Amino acid sequence: MTSYSDRDAIRDERADLRDAYQRGRDDARSARRRHPFLMTLTILIAAVGLVVLALAAVNGSFGSAGAVMDRGLATAADKAEPAARNAADQASQAVRSATTQDRTDPAATPR
Repeated sequence: MTSYSDRDAIRDERADLRDAYQRGRDDARSARRRHPFLMTLTILIAAVGLVVLALAAVNGSFGSAGAVMDRGLATAADKAEPAARNAADQASQAVRSATTQDRTDPAATPR
């Protein structure tokens, strides 16, 4: 039969052990803290890898999967180039009109 003091000692040891275990978990978690940008980049690369594996499975080889990806990227680039050029032209025009409007508008000049 154990006395009350022995039970208290066992309870204290268990509490100390639990505290030490939690401190160890917290230390380990802070030691392997991840950067959100790197994790996002890793997930994107893994997704691209899965797409390549799926295309290879569907097309029968990695070579033909690469050809399918090249065609898709070329099509996307062909469609994106005019849109990007148009957006750049519009931004350039907006800057030009804003700067010429400031020069011609006497209310816009600081005193």
